[in-house]
Amino acid sequence: MAICSFNILFLALQLDIVRKKVVEISGRDECDVRVAACPYRICPLGAHIDHQGGIVMAMTINYGVLLGFVPSNDSEVLLQSGQFEGVIRFRVDDLQKPIDNPENINWESYARGAVYALQNSGYDLRKGVIGYISGVKGLDSSGLSSSAAVGIAYLLALENVNDLVISSVDNIQLDKSIENKYLGLENGILDPSAILLSRYGCLTFMDCKTASPSYVYFSELSKSQQLQGQLPFKILLALSGLQHNLPKKCGYNTRVFECKEAARALLHASGCEEASNILRNGT
Repeated sequence: MAICSFNILFLALQLDIVRKKVVEISGRDECDVRVAACPYRICPLGAHIDHQGGIVMAMTINYGVLLGFVPSNDSEVLLQSGQFEGVIRFRVDDLQKPIDNPENINWESYARGAVYALQNSGYDLRKGVIGYISGVKGLDSSGLSSSAAVGIAYLLALENVNDLVISSVDNIQLDKSIENKYLGLENGILDPSAILLSRYGCLTFMDCKTASPSYVYFSELSKSQQLQGQLPFKILLALSGLQHNLPKKCGYNTRVFECKEAARALLHASGCEEASNILRNGT
């Protein structure tokens, strides 16, 4: 199971590592290993616009997160990571509660958050997963939405082993539940929408007020050229070297609050006090 095309060399090397790790952890055959692939994304327009109901633009890139997994024999979840130390162990029939202290957020939180989101949406989870998750070294917490990629990967794995058929649109809301309700980050739908709805060779436009996507294709090149990786532009990712774990930082939520306060003042001035306090409602 996969969402997009990855860099071929990266994918081949990482898939081999991920599958072998799952075999090592689980004792299962390599042919039994399933893989969820979730890309990172860039957004030419998006910061602090999605949670205000705005129109954002996004593209996925050909690097991302791979989660190799097999169904566990019971409700246990057992996970290891290529980027973080330790082993996660918990059960999908344990009731997950939102994190009340951001300092307690770690890489385990996203797996528990996926269980929380599914539990609170009424889905029946009976089976856990045994798995190994790996991203690209140095790109976690780098602004490419690695957290959303991780959250969606866990959702897809849990849905797969529990025979749940859930649409991309519903998975966007489930990932939003991980971030908003479980982790306490008040972001919008840009990141999961980009990961789940983007199409190869085009720019995704997402109206965050109506949650409806549209696409702009790069028509300057033929479809066959685009499939060969030839696009009429190049993307430069300039990494500052600073990494930010947004749920642990108060700055992002502070800016969301400031946007809502600005919306409240503008709506009041325009006589629309009854509308929800998001900036898009003032236009």
